[in-house]
Amino acid sequence: MDLIERISRQFHDSAQTKLAAVESMAAPLAGAIEVMTNCLLNNGKILACGNGGSAADAQHFAAELVNRFEMERPPLAAVALTTDSSTLTSIANDYDYNQVFSKQVLALGQPGDVLLAISTSGNSPNVMEAIAAAHERDMRVVALTGKGGGRMGEQLGAQDVHLCVPADRTARIQEVHLLALHCLCDGIDCLLLGVEE
Repeated sequence: MDLIERISRQFHDSAQTKLAAVESMAAPLAGAIEVMTNCLLNNGKILACGNGGSAADAQHFAAELVNRFEMERPPLAAVALTTDSSTLTSIANDYDYNQVFSKQVLALGQPGDVLLAISTSGNSPNVMEAIAAAHERDMRVVALTGKGGGRMGEQLGAQDVHLCVPADRTARIQEVHLLALHCLCDGIDCLLLGVEE
């Protein structure tokens, strides 16, 4: 096995997947940036959820908003629903793991807030339950998926934004998800701060 060749192929495949995603994702990303910025300007908040690597992405995104991304600005309201172990384990134990995010959305979400729902497959049951709860709370949803969008894609309404990576390999989808999250952070900062370049 030639490890250098294998590593080089990983880099090449990742770059090609990102370049292939630009055409289908740029416009929805711009729409998601506008939805999230309007939410924040109207004193709303962004709730984020996902499982595994997507849970880490939800936390990463919330941290970039609450602290800062690349420009100095006031803190922005964002909460990762993946971090409170007492809440997560009590819901999973007393009810069902599929409700670990939806119960938090029902408790914390308000009309005008946004749910960032992340799933590489688009089929995570607990993320789908969170989307249903967000709709019940009159929240808009920004869904970050791959593999054609799965059942989450079918669940979204006209007011929601679907960011679907045109790829089937989980690692490549996750890599584009991270880039998409950075595009969201950059775009939100640019709209809030009036950056022209």
